[in-house]
Formats: sequence, C-alpha cells, structure tokens
Amino acid sequence: MTDLNQTDLRKLSSGDKRTWDNFVTAAAPLINAVVRRALSSYRLSEDDVMDAAQDVFVRLCASEFRLLKTYDPARAGLSTWLAVVARSAAIDHARRRRQATQPLDDVPEGHLGVEDRHVEKLRIPQGLLTERQTLVLKCLYDEEKDVAEVAQFLKIDAQTVRSTHHKALLRLRAHFKEDAQ
Repeated sequence: MTDLNQTDLRKLSSGDKRTWDNFVTAAAPLINAVVRRALSSYRLSEDDVMDAAQDVFVRLCASEFRLLKTYDPARAGLSTWLAVVARSAAIDHARRRRQATQPLDDVPEGHLGVEDRHVEKLRIPQGLLTERQTLVLKCLYDEEKDVAEVAQFLKIDAQTVRSTHHKALLRLRAHFKEDAQ
C-alpha cells in the first residue's frame, strides 16, 4: 500500500494507471471515513455511502483531472485537501438523494402544528411605505406572485422589484423595532 504523501501528483494528474491505482488504494480509507462521517445524519443506505465515496474519485479524475490539478501543497496536506473534497462531494451527493417531500397542500391541517389559521394581518401605518413599495409587497405576499410576474405586471425591471422589496422590508423592520422598545 502506498502512502498518500508519496503520490507523484504529476503522474497522477496525467492519468498514469499504476499511480492512480496506488492513489485509490491509499486514499480510499480516508475518503470512505470522511464520507461516512459526513453522511451519518442523512440516514442513507450503505450503498448510498459507497456511491458517495465513489463520486469523490470520479470528481478527482473528471475533465482530465481538473479538480486534482487544483491541489496546492503549500496550502494544505494532501490528506487534508482530500478530506475537504470528500466532505463536499458527500454532502452534494446527499442533497441529490434527498427523499421527495410531500406538498404542503396535501398535508392534513392537523399535522401542520398551526393552532390558529386566522392570522392577523400586519397593520402598516399610512405613509410608512411608498405606493410602489406597498404595491410590490401586496403582489409578492397577498397575491403570491414571483418577482418576474410582479416586474411584468408593473412594467419594471425584476431587479427594481427586488430592490423595492428590500427597501420596504428595511423600513418595516425599523418601524416595528422602534414600536417594540
């Protein structure tokens, strides 16, 4: 078995099969351990954990070893760098594997944990927000339109909708922070 620190990175990233095989043998225990630890809270099967570990090696050699070529020995040891790559790949793998969720509309009301479905609407003092801010908030929250729909409806740029929304929220936060004191 080869030590990771003895790996010839130039030969490895050039695709030398013997160097790659030795690298996999040396790196597999570390990568498997990091992946297993990173996925322990995701409740995935053993096959999923092994697939995630395999994904690490695939990432390392993909696109002519592009990721592997980014390793800089001046910044970290190879085992440290591999652990970071393995953890990142494992979490990405788990996110892709997440189980399907049930749409909120299909969940019975009793399971939502909401005590009172009649939530009082926020009363915004007259003149606190501009007309445009009020209209943007109404479209986004009351009518549940997305930013693109609001922009099209108001005939303005989507970035203007986001900016107006942000400024309105800042004003509301400032106003209600003062009221709380």
